Amino acid sequence: MQSSSSYPEAVEQLIAGFRRLPGVGARTAERLALAVLRWTPEELHDFGLLLATLPERVGECRVCGNLAEDDLCPVCRDPARDQSIICVVENADQVPVIERSGGHRGLYHVLGGRIVPLDGIGPEDLRIGELRARLDSGEVRELVLATGSDIEGEATATYLARELRRPGLAITRIATGIPVGADLAFADSATLATALNSRRPVG
Repeated sequence: MQSSSSYPEAVEQLIAGFRRLPGVGARTAERLALAVLRWTPEELHDFGLLLATLPERVGECRVCGNLAEDDLCPVCRDPARDQSIICVVENADQVPVIERSGGHRGLYHVLGGRIVPLDGIGPEDLRIGELRARLDSGEVRELVLATGSDIEGEATATYLARELRRPGLAITRIATGIPVGADLAFADSATLATALNSRRPVG
């Protein structure tokens, strides 16, 4: 990396490690690496231990697929959540974004992606079977489809609406506020709240 050629190899590797994070460019990675170098040995040890044990400590919620340290994620463990509404998202990183909007007090279901035929990703590669099983309980009255507004996100929502339709279940789609082609994970809370409150029936 030319911009950091004067650094020792260990620092170069640290900068390269930070650059692997999404949205982190060369200058930001350099600043992060230099900031970490100012930490105490105890702080560095604790941070390194946290990173090293992350795969063992964090997995998927057995019910919704959200990130969880235990068998269930915090949302599924919360008895105050509305059990009759499930908001379907593509990935777990979209759950906290919706939570910050304050527009949804029900449960979630993480698909683990979206249908992208050109990449060989079909319905069988997503957690649709698990979602169908949750609907079979008969407790869910509304399914909110919060997949992205790009072509693949819309196609996934259309597929879910068609395949999961059943008596007594309202299937809605988040509407106003999400720009076409936008990634839901980068939407602000106010925009998401508007989208959730303006959801519309699908099909």
